[in-house]
Amino acid sequence: MTDSETGETLISANIGFQEINKGTASNTLGYFTLPNLKPGTYTLFCSYVGYRPFRQEITLEPGQNLRLDVELIPENVELDEIVVRSTREEEEQKNIGTIQVDTELIQELPSVFEADVFRSIQLLPGVKAASDFSSGLYIRGGSPDQTLILLDRTTVYNPSHFFGFFSTFNPDAIKDVRLYKGGYPAEFGGRLGSVLTIYNKDGNRNEMDGSATIGMLASRVSVEGPYKKGSWMVAARRSTLEPLLAGLRQNIDNIPSKFYFYDVNGKVNYDATPNDKLSLAFYAGQDQVVFPFADDAEFGLNYGNQTLSGNWTHIFSEKLFSNFVVTGSRYFNFPEFEFGGTTFTRANNIYDFSIKSDLEYLPGNNHQIKTGVWAGIFTNKLQDTFDGNDTFSSRIQNQYASAYVQDEWRPSDKWVFTPGVRFNYFSDGDYFKVEPRFSMEYRPTDRIRFQAAYGRYNQFLTLISNEAFSGFDVWLTSAEGVSPAYGDQFVLGAKTVPFTNYGLDIEVYYRSMEDLFELDPFLPDVAGLLYEDIFRVGDGSAYGLEVFFEKRAGDFTGFIGYTLGYTWRRFPGYNAEITEDGQTARFYPPKYDRRHDINVVGNYQLSNRWKFTASFNFASGQAYTEVLGRYAQFDLPFTNEDRNTFTVGKVNASRLPNYHRMDISFSRAGRFFDLGDSELQLQLINIYSRRNVWFYSFDFDENPVQVNEVNLLPILPSVSYTVKF
Repeated sequence: MTDSETGETLISANIGFQEINKGTASNTLGYFTLPNLKPGTYTLFCSYVGYRPFRQEITLEPGQNLRLDVELIPENVELDEIVVRSTREEEEQKNIGTIQVDTELIQELPSVFEADVFRSIQLLPGVKAASDFSSGLYIRGGSPDQTLILLDRTTVYNPSHFFGFFSTFNPDAIKDVRLYKGGYPAEFGGRLGSVLTIYNKDGNRNEMDGSATIGMLASRVSVEGPYKKGSWMVAARRSTLEPLLAGLRQNIDNIPSKFYFYDVNGKVNYDATPNDKLSLAFYAGQDQVVFPFADDAEFGLNYGNQTLSGNWTHIFSEKLFSNFVVTGSRYFNFPEFEFGGTTFTRANNIYDFSIKSDLEYLPGNNHQIKTGVWAGIFTNKLQDTFDGNDTFSSRIQNQYASAYVQDEWRPSDKWVFTPGVRFNYFSDGDYFKVEPRFSMEYRPTDRIRFQAAYGRYNQFLTLISNEAFSGFDVWLTSAEGVSPAYGDQFVLGAKTVPFTNYGLDIEVYYRSMEDLFELDPFLPDVAGLLYEDIFRVGDGSAYGLEVFFEKRAGDFTGFIGYTLGYTWRRFPGYNAEITEDGQTARFYPPKYDRRHDINVVGNYQLSNRWKFTASFNFASGQAYTEVLGRYAQFDLPFTNEDRNTFTVGKVNASRLPNYHRMDISFSRAGRFFDLGDSELQLQLINIYSRRNVWFYSFDFDENPVQVNEVNLLPILPSVSYTVKF
């Protein structure tokens, strides 16, 4: 299933027959199969949003296997503008907790300086943002490290630029983004919460084309074209802040002497035979910053990701399909402090090399069996140096493996059952875990579906990071004495089409989280401690309700999303109360917990050239720990200075003020001389300049302690210009 103009494969296109109730969807490589058809004449139909419906009459002879390569023609009209778009047929293919994000429309939404995949995902029910400065994904009560992020089936460990301001994924380079918010199937594993899969474009198989965009924060260019029996694509992006920083340095102290990022995506595809397809995809991204904060002192940080994957797809028969991939991923983080000629550096490297093999088998009309294996080597290196001398060095290497099997069984037109199981092994600690998975669907009518899912999930990694800024991330693994975290998920949902071109999704979820392990923040010194002694182990839970109502077609489109969510954590000795039996830890909400979250997105096609988009977000205030007061201690030994001690309330028992913000965007389509189409985009972020509170700072020199607000973004204009050639 491909685009007729570019040859790009189409994922999750809908295929079926008019004469019989039988259909399917194309997989992540564009393939589809409809086995066990009786001889006869059928009318095949195919549909995909933004493309003209395809219909073709086919005749099957006894014993015949028919191969059909379908090319869908793009519509000439402008596409409707919402982040997540779906037709009724696409709605029928959507599993519980799964959302396909439209990569083309990400660029039309109002965003801070740069179109961003993660910022668009944050508008969806069940997904929360930590702040205006963070693109981190907090999904259904999980922290960002509980989401598995795969780029062309390769794990990405730090998906952020500019300390988390936006994600590393260039929207010009990717063709498919899919979020599994919870209850995800057995083919995925390794994380407690959710899965985000991203696929690079294959490249135009028919002709060479490209695009270039100039923005206020960054500029990007992409080029793609055919190559023999295949295609290629390259996309690059770089920040453009240097002229602004140079001007600021003339009048303001402590402006970064270096502050930039770049990323490059590429992919090459080759059709070796009609049944064999080869591809090679890569990504490289890096951030570098140098902050001088005194005449003889500065701080530098260099971090980024590199990924490489090779993929071989083979069709054995109309019933058996395979995919084999080799992946490599590297994450590096190099902070450096220099004080008066003395330098402290920390080098953190993660290397992850793996092989994966998946099979899809269709034994009959009612079953679709998927099975696969995944094995790899995970290496974590950490080295500290002080004034050129090594002070700490660690190299931990682990082997991991997993295998899964699941069966999508359709006993009738109304019922679908998908049982599955996944087996996981992690060498450090010799852990072997079994994860049962199950989902079901009941469809009483063509317009209503009820769904349910359950899954057990394990996680062998935890992320030590700053919730406000990314870039300082350190990954740690479970080991002997540090059990992997595990949890169960339960999801119930209902999907309906109440009116033509409208959709309504409602889901409720519950998550348990056990053996959560994180670095103990109360340890004064870790020197001499065993590895298992540097962690504290706790548990948690999350539960909530999500509602998603959308209008899919017409001059005006959009959606309303609402989330009611509760998230809790508990660690021994933390937020404890004194009881007759001693100290008992109490549950507390993490910082990113928000009770209510409402997102409204609307798009209006003003004319053939002009388009207007607006988004509004309201969220309950985040949790924080309140400072109650201070007291001073005098005449301490060995000092003549006063020493202030402050007291705080219960952990995260207080709330920041409610957050709300509205953004708008105008875009105008046109021509750039005779070279190609162009688009000018004007945006206003926070149009009524709401001074949302980021956090509170406390001045302990005042009595009583003075509380000061640190605010998020004020009103902020942005402009970009794109040319396609």
